[in-house]
Amino acid sequence: MEEHLVDEAAVDAVLTASRTLVAVATMSLGAAAEDTTIAQYRALVVLASRGPQRMVDLAAALGVTPSTAGRMCDRLVRKGLIRRQRARADRRAVQVSITPAGRQVVDQATARRRALIAGILRKLPPRQQPAIAKALQAFARAAGEIPDSQWPADPADPQPAGRGGAAARS
Repeated sequence: MEEHLVDEAAVDAVLTASRTLVAVATMSLGAAAEDTTIAQYRALVVLASRGPQRMVDLAAALGVTPSTAGRMCDRLVRKGLIRRQRARADRRAVQVSITPAGRQVVDQATARRRALIAGILRKLPPRQQPAIAKALQAFARAAGEIPDSQWPADPADPQPAGRGGAAARS
C-alpha cells in the first residue's frame, strides 16, 4: 500500500467524526450493551464479516494479543455468542465462529446504527451526502474494513452474501 503525507485538517475532521461514530456505535448496542462491551462487539463483527477465524488471526484483526483475544472469547462463549472448536486442518489451532445468537446481536445493532446514522445524514443537504459516502468508503477501504455487502450470509460459509439478506446490516 502506498503511503502519503497526512493532512492534519483531515486527521482533525476524522478524529471529531470518530467521537460521533463511537457514540452511535455505543447507542446502537441497545440492551446488548449491558452484556456486551464495544471490544466484544467488534470481535462479533469481525467473525460475522470474515467468517470463522483462528484465534491468532482474530487477535491480529482486533489488534490485541492472543491471550487477550482468548479471554474475550471465553466471555463470548459463556454468553453463547460465539463457539470455539479445533480447526479441521490443524487440530492444534483453535478456531472461533459466531453463533446465530451472536449474529442476531450484530444484526440488531447494525439496524439501530443504520437508523441513527440516517438521522444524522438527514440534517445535511442531500447534495453533500454522496461526497461523505465516497470519502468514508475510501477511509474504510484504507483501514481494511469489509463492506457489509461482502459479508458471508452464514458465518460458517465464506461466500459473500451479495445485496440481499445479510447485506441489509450495513
